[in-house]
Amino acid sequence: MRVLSIQSWVAHGHAGNAAAVFPLQRLGLDVIAIHTVLFSNHTGYGDWGGRVFDAALVGEVLEGVARRGVLAETDALLTGYMGDAAIGEAVLAAHALLKAANPAALWACDPVIGDVGRGVFVRPGIAEFFRDACVPAADIMTPNHFELDLLTGRETRTLEAAKEAAGALMARGPKRLLVTSLSVEGTPQDAIDVAAFGQGEAWRVRTPKLPIAGRGTGDAITALFLAHTLAGRPLAECLARSVSSLHGVLRATIAAGREEMALVAAQEELVSPSRLFEAERIG
Repeated sequence: MRVLSIQSWVAHGHAGNAAAVFPLQRLGLDVIAIHTVLFSNHTGYGDWGGRVFDAALVGEVLEGVARRGVLAETDALLTGYMGDAAIGEAVLAAHALLKAANPAALWACDPVIGDVGRGVFVRPGIAEFFRDACVPAADIMTPNHFELDLLTGRETRTLEAAKEAAGALMARGPKRLLVTSLSVEGTPQDAIDVAAFGQGEAWRVRTPKLPIAGRGTGDAITALFLAHTLAGRPLAECLARSVSSLHGVLRATIAAGREEMALVAAQEELVSPSRLFEAERIG
């Protein structure tokens, strides 16, 4: 299987394609990676070097890939941080080209917009692009809790409210939804919840909260969730395996005293998590 991944790239550490490509490859998928930015490191550090690529460059690379005739054998499009709203047109073009070559291909969209505590951290127009263009077209979306609320125009403080928001978002397009960093009434302070929603089913996995910044974790878990979906696994298993693998990587990262995810050192966690957390049905 093959994935076309259009995301950011960082030279140091793991974010965007630098967090997604290796997990996909380790799980046996070929990856065509097109970068939307080239930064020195994750912007969460507050300081970085590099630049956002213009939409024309992204489009040129995409067109060159298409001329190789490989899109007919590409099973999914994976998109994340864009850097500029204009790149959205290149993303839509990629989706159109892929669907024309392989109508069965999926689009997994991580709507990178913001987070609790930081608010919206992307350029103007990007949030609206995700809401108006991506939601109706994507097959899978992986917002965090903040992004779920923003995309649905709601403020969800209870599990029931979050489930209703997820249903409202899926009614507009996505068939599967992964909501990360879900924190509602009843979520313990020392725990992290991740929920997955499908057609007539909803699941939650709760893991202990770990003392780590977690840069690039959203990009990594989206890649894992897509890989397991492409493997044909049930929704609950996709959720459990993805969360468990990421938790294992983060535990190894802390044990090694590192700031950035130990994706390579702890790569066995991507394939066979040392601890498999159980998914709990919530709907």
